[in-house]
Amino acid sequence: MSQPRKKTEFTDLEKADCKTGKMIGGIALKEPGWGRGKRRRFVFPDRDCCYHTMSRVAGGDLLFGDVEKEAFRKLMRRLERFSGVEVLTYAVMGNHFHLLLRVPEREKFLRKFKRGTKAEREERLFEHLGLLYSRAYLAQLKTELEVMTEKRLDELYEKTVQGYLDRLCSLTHFMKELKERFSRWFNKRHGRRGTLWQDRYRSVLVESGEALRTMAAYIDLNPVRAGLVDDPKDYRWCGFAEALGGSKRARRGLCVVLGMTVTSWESTGREAFRRLILGIGIEAGEEVKRTEKQQGRKYRRRGMKRAEVLAELREGKTLSKADLLRCRVRYFSDGLVLGSRDFVEKAFLEKREWFGKKRKSGARGLPVEGGSLYSLRELKVQALE
Repeated sequence: MSQPRKKTEFTDLEKADCKTGKMIGGIALKEPGWGRGKRRRFVFPDRDCCYHTMSRVAGGDLLFGDVEKEAFRKLMRRLERFSGVEVLTYAVMGNHFHLLLRVPEREKFLRKFKRGTKAEREERLFEHLGLLYSRAYLAQLKTELEVMTEKRLDELYEKTVQGYLDRLCSLTHFMKELKERFSRWFNKRHGRRGTLWQDRYRSVLVESGEALRTMAAYIDLNPVRAGLVDDPKDYRWCGFAEALGGSKRARRGLCVVLGMTVTSWESTGREAFRRLILGIGIEAGEEVKRTEKQQGRKYRRRGMKRAEVLAELREGKTLSKADLLRCRVRYFSDGLVLGSRDFVEKAFLEKREWFGKKRKSGARGLPVEGGSLYSLRELKVQALE
């Protein structure tokens, strides 16, 4: 007589990386239930778009320790593989997170799920769903789809399949699912109930090129500004440190930011992003600190150690946007759109109905040397802290 199989015990961190199991009751009959929020999103499914997204815990308490940050990273990477939304870089902090995301053109991404016979399309769909769901879940779903086919419930079949496809290449679905899945894991680990997050996530549409590079550096410098480390390479839960640790996904994301191929990471990519961070992450000199103090201004947040940065940069390096990125920049989280003047104006015209008749233009210049970055909002209250 065979012995009963012993139940496998998982650690809390392993649970965060588990695939979605079989649900009680019908899978296909459950409504997606995705609600519509009130925040304005500059989402354009007909093209590749990059976004800076962030969200903060309710109350602002530092709830995330090492295990929580690692669990968030694992969930983020699993949803990244499933959704098609690429994480270019990120920073998971004690009470909030920042993500720099690339959302591919939707129709182009979904072509492989729409060609061939019904059986071929279904096979490709199930292969993809295996990135997120367990075998038990997929077996139950497959049984339900077979029943629909036998009973010729074509409309219900298509609605069920489309429900999964709608979650691919969707900024809204990616962010909502990431926050909800992490909330369930966090509440179960800590024996709590109720909402974890303060509100819906914030998002800023970011132009590729200079704006994207600036935003990536700003995100990876978060632990430095917070005083947790002197160098982002020493902070385990940010994209740059993960890339240095050998992660191919993290390297690929930063190479997209830099406009390079992932094969060039070792030869030029790593050094290019390192110098980008060093150039804009340097700490203010003593003279700047004294001047700000004399003017009665609040000293800006700390940066990387000046002597160490200068030693690594050597002579002749221009420190672009250093003052701006030593601050917490509201333009990067509340500006709606960030990029060149033409990029912001184009986004403004495409969503012209969202704004009053008195507004004649969209682009508003950021307070940075050179005047090359623009935002859709002109923030006057606590724009820089």
